[in-house]
Amino acid sequence: MEIMLKWKGDQKHRSVTMKKGAYTYMKKNQLLMIFILLALTIVAACSQQKEKIVETPQFLDVQLAVNPVQGKMNEVITFEAKVMYGEKEVTDPDEVTFEIWRAHDDKHEKIEPKNKGNGVFALEKSFAIEGTYYIYAHVTAENMHYMPKEEFIIGQPSEGETEGASKVMETGE
Repeated sequence: MEIMLKWKGDQKHRSVTMKKGAYTYMKKNQLLMIFILLALTIVAACSQQKEKIVETPQFLDVQLAVNPVQGKMNEVITFEAKVMYGEKEVTDPDEVTFEIWRAHDDKHEKIEPKNKGNGVFALEKSFAIEGTYYIYAHVTAENMHYMPKEEFIIGQPSEGETEGASKVMETGE
């Protein structure tokens, strides 16, 4: 194969003769360079990783309040649960249920409180029987379950439950 290259820079016509083998060698080098550049581009594109934002895990926190802690029979007692996830108020938890029972009583009453907004859930209830009572606030949010417990008294206190005895809860099923 003969290739004629002509240029007019010095107004002389020159011709260059290239043999077939040299032309093939040049073509292979060009293809190799293109392949190497393509491979480097792919490697560079794949190696760029997006920064992953690692969030510090937060914890579900429930502040359960009973007001008054020592009440009278048939007087309204207010129960409030303030639900937080880290520093954020939880306004739409999966579950908020108050479980209330008198000490040593097998009957546990489960009541759904009202959402007062700003992560506060409240219930008002009165009691006709004197004694020592307990309340659990069952709260499920952000794939966590939290169960704070408080003791309160209506009228004269009865014998309280020992620690651990109140851990067994009736499921109501």
